[in-house]
Amino acid sequence: MGARARYSQVQEALLAGLAGTGDRAAFEELVRRRQSWLRKLMRRLCADPVLADDLAQQAFLQAWRNIGHLRRPGSFGPWLKRLAVTAWLQHLRKKDALEDADEIEPHHAAGENIDGLSADLDRALSRLSGPERLCVVLAYHEGMTHNEISELTGLPVGTVKSHIRRGTGRLKALLSPYSQSPEEAP
Repeated sequence: MGARARYSQVQEALLAGLAGTGDRAAFEELVRRRQSWLRKLMRRLCADPVLADDLAQQAFLQAWRNIGHLRRPGSFGPWLKRLAVTAWLQHLRKKDALEDADEIEPHHAAGENIDGLSADLDRALSRLSGPERLCVVLAYHEGMTHNEISELTGLPVGTVKSHIRRGTGRLKALLSPYSQSPEEAP
């Protein structure tokens, strides 16, 4: 029986604990289970699938390097999310993108099947500032509370609320054609 088959039914906390001892097969199973979720999160944040994949890979690399320091193996998912958000924020700082975030245009890989609403949502998200996009994606895509977002990002709760309120308002305006009835549409 191969390592993949052996670990396919193992709980994530146990896998994280095994990976923390250097078990590569256990970590590979964690990556297999979490890669789709992480790539989707990163794509919502940066609107560029190539960059999203690079940042997801960076987060997994950081996870592998530091999983031995994970105190609570049961918290692997939130810990990985923190690593991913940190990788994205570091990318923004490096590129000084917080000032230029409105100019980011989403890029979709050739042949990628994205419906109109999803593509328009990605385009609208790319028009938000970096902090607004981060807070909106974490709130609505990840279902995090204001306090959880504050803890994850280091932003004050009031700032998180403001970013979500402003970002949601901008998204509603940008996506307003979807809320119009056919008779109202131009």
